[in-house]
Amino acid sequence: MDESITGFVGLDAHAESTAIGVAEAGRAAARFVGTVGAKRAELMKALGKLGSPQSLLVVYEAGPCGYGLARELTAAGYRCEVIAPSKIPKQPGERIKTDRRDALKLASLARAGELTPVSIPDERDEAIRDLSRARVDAVRARLKARQQLKALLLRHDRRYSGKTSWSAAHERYLSRITFAHPAQDIAFAEYRQAVGEGEARVERLTQVLRQQVEGWRMQPVVNAVMTLRGLDLVAATTVVAELGDLKRFAHPRELMGYLGLVPSEYSTGSRRRQGAITKSGNGHVRRVLVEAAWNYRHPARLSKSQQLRQEGQSAATRAIAWRAQLRLGHRYRSLTDRGLQHNKVCVAIARELAGFIWDIGRQVGPRA
Repeated sequence: MDESITGFVGLDAHAESTAIGVAEAGRAAARFVGTVGAKRAELMKALGKLGSPQSLLVVYEAGPCGYGLARELTAAGYRCEVIAPSKIPKQPGERIKTDRRDALKLASLARAGELTPVSIPDERDEAIRDLSRARVDAVRARLKARQQLKALLLRHDRRYSGKTSWSAAHERYLSRITFAHPAQDIAFAEYRQAVGEGEARVERLTQVLRQQVEGWRMQPVVNAVMTLRGLDLVAATTVVAELGDLKRFAHPRELMGYLGLVPSEYSTGSRRRQGAITKSGNGHVRRVLVEAAWNYRHPARLSKSQQLRQEGQSAATRAIAWRAQLRLGHRYRSLTDRGLQHNKVCVAIARELAGFIWDIGRQVGPRA
């Protein structure tokens, strides 16, 4: 513990209020300071009464309030940490939860050194991440609109006999559909319009994401990650925007654990039992890696698109990408031959793919 820190401040921050608790260095019980409103000036005034900025460690949980508070406190000279909520120790018998108790608990645990801080991205990195997540939301909205349109057609026994939906042939099929009642034609047209708007929104956000990556300090890392099979620009940008500088993970197992790709475990005595993956940490990257893992069912080869993505990359990066193809392709076939269910195979491949991404992150760093 830093000896210059004499006070540990826990904040239970909400949109309209912030509860403040403080634990002084030593063994005295944490005390509740009070609750302030949404204005940051009120919070700064309350913190000013607890001591100088250099003597306080301020902590609060990561949540919907974002990192703005942490940046303001850091700019004011405070040492501030944003805490991972899933890593906060909890007592089995704890059944009462209030803002006051949460603030006091954070202050006490901060003094004990039992809190796990998250990495705070800079504002440009966070902006790219927000844009990437907006695209994910647009893709989900498009999927929902497509499902609603297909549900309408199925209710009226309109079945498409082609192989692929949402292709040019499928659009021609939809353009020929009519219903017996004008009200149904209007409903069908509205659903089709929603699908078209969803398509346009996804395409628009994809194009903007490509433009914003240009000149981004993490662009070299994005380009290096794109050398791996199954990770195009959108997927690689999602991985890098969510993870930040990969060098903060000392070992690939730390990255795998952070992504929730490691099996859960309950072991006692001589008995060892492993279950499903933990699914802790960042779900966005976990989803991208599981989707990318499906590509390793094919034999190792360099397609035209991969060759283009590997242009300008170092020999070490290209070697890692090729080693990943050989290793993961063999691993995929081996697990499949053992009769393992395909979804489980993809999760296992995604876990090892995270290790290759970590290796690339050691070779290539962000721009200075």
